[in-house]
This record gives sequence, structure tokens and C-alpha cells, in this order.
Amino acid sequence: MKVFVAGANGVIGRPLLDRLQDAGHDVVALARSEEKAAALSARGVEPVTADALDHDALRAAVLSAQPEIVINQLTALPWRIDPRKYEQALGPTNRLRREAGPVLASAAVQAGARRIIAQSVCFMLEPEGPWVLAEEAPLYRDPPKMLREAVDSMMTLEQATLETPGIEGIVLRYGFFYGPGSSYAPDGSMGTDIRKRRMPVLGSGEGRFSFVHVDDAADATVCALDRGAAGIYNIADDEPALQREWVREIARVSHGPKPFHLPLWVGRLAAGPMALGSVSLRGASNAKARRDLGWTPAHPDWRAGFAEVFGA
Repeated sequence: MKVFVAGANGVIGRPLLDRLQDAGHDVVALARSEEKAAALSARGVEPVTADALDHDALRAAVLSAQPEIVINQLTALPWRIDPRKYEQALGPTNRLRREAGPVLASAAVQAGARRIIAQSVCFMLEPEGPWVLAEEAPLYRDPPKMLREAVDSMMTLEQATLETPGIEGIVLRYGFFYGPGSSYAPDGSMGTDIRKRRMPVLGSGEGRFSFVHVDDAADATVCALDRGAAGIYNIADDEPALQREWVREIARVSHGPKPFHLPLWVGRLAAGPMALGSVSLRGASNAKARRDLGWTPAHPDWRAGFAEVFGA
């Protein structure tokens, strides 16, 4: 089938293109510059050049491709996110979700596509109730100020994906990406911070972090092309990780120094409200994706996955 991919040069976009091509799909990918278009062409992908924030150009790109499926993987995250400037770091991605998301959905309808798949995240949930939550759990109702725009833009993206008339909408709420090209990699920002002992265990460290290997995230996206009903799916591995465990495990398998253990109030002095995730973040269940998408992660256990990625 013909698939249009926006965000093909991102962390998940690169392995996703490989899998789409391996499966025999005809892929058209959005490129922001001629340089990126040339790189896509070299991979055997048909590029179309446009700025995702130029609404007319984005719409024209989708219409010219006439795809059966539209995949929205648009993000614009920096290599490292300073927790004290979290709102600023997420600003460009928030804008893409808020503005480009609805345009892609409506353009997909105009182009005659039958399904749109959009990237969201499973770690913006209301921190209440059980430690592991399903797709029905509400998003953060009253997030800290630095997260309000992120949650609002995520809601806008998800609503446009799920509620645009005339097309099936699939929202994939991915966990924290780890693996090549991500921040959770030996050369990524989180891997670097842990190796340099800049990532402590805070307070009880009982917050649950749902991880997913970038290759597994790409595989799940391919599964969503023609499986499952319209709706939301958590894409994460089988066991959310306690903050105190995953920080120490990355340090161990990468032969780094043992992380500091600090009181939560000290962490809040450095990271502000973001430090609260270390003790309150909820994990996400992948049961629905396994059942309805027929997706089986090749890295179901974050411990084995981290050993592969950080211990290489």
C-alpha cells in the first residue's frame, strides 16, 4: 500500500522507513529541506519537500501523494532537555502537534486515505490510581505549568486524529524511546548524564517509567497499518521500570559510577516540578496493543534491552 510519513528523519522515523520498505509498501516521506530530501531518495524513498508548519504546503504534499495511510511522527526535540527549561525545549514539538496534526488529519481525508496514525506518549497520564494504567486512564488534569502546553497540544493532536470525520484514527502512545538515535543510548543525553553521574535516584524512586526500544516502536507502527480498530494504543514494553531501578541499571551495564541518591526536595531545587515524576509517574499497560494489533515487542524486558543497548 502507499504510505505517507511525516517525521521520517526522526528517532522512530528512520527504523520505520526500513520496515515499511521491507514489507513492500510504497513510501512517500516529508522532507523539510532539499538535503533531507536527497537523503531520503538515497534510501529509495520518494521525498516531498515542505515545511510541516506551512499548512498549505503540508496539505499539498499529502494530496500529491494520494496515500492510503498517513503516519504522523513529527517532533522537534533537542538532543538534551534541561529540566529547568522543559517548557522551552518542548515548544517546537508542541507547535507541530497542535498545528500540523489537525492539518495532516484533514488532508488525509481529502486525499482519500483510509487511516491516519499519530505519535503520542504514554507518560503524560494523571498520577493517580494504580501504578500501571491502560488507555482509558485520563491525561494529566492539572499538570505543572511547564507541562500544560505539552498536555494541551497532545490533546489537540489526539482529538484531531481520532475525531476527524471520514477516516480511521489510530493514536500510538509510545513509552520513552531507547536505542540508536534516542536520548536513552550510550551517546544520548540520558546515557551521558548517567555516565557522568548527573542523574540521581530521587526520594523513593518508585515512579514507573514505560520504555520501548525504537525498533519495537517501529514494528508496532507497521502493525497499526491494517490491524486494530480506531483508538488509542499504549506502545511500551511489558514491565514499567521504577526510577530507582532503571537509573542504577543503566549505570551498571554501562560500567558507570553508582548514581547518587538524593532527597526529593533536593531534586526539586534543580529540576523543579519535573522531579516529581521520580516518585509519582505512572506506567502504561501494553495489553491492548499486544491483543488488538498483534504486536509482540522483541525487547519485552527493559533490563535485557538496556544490557543490549548500553552494554555493547
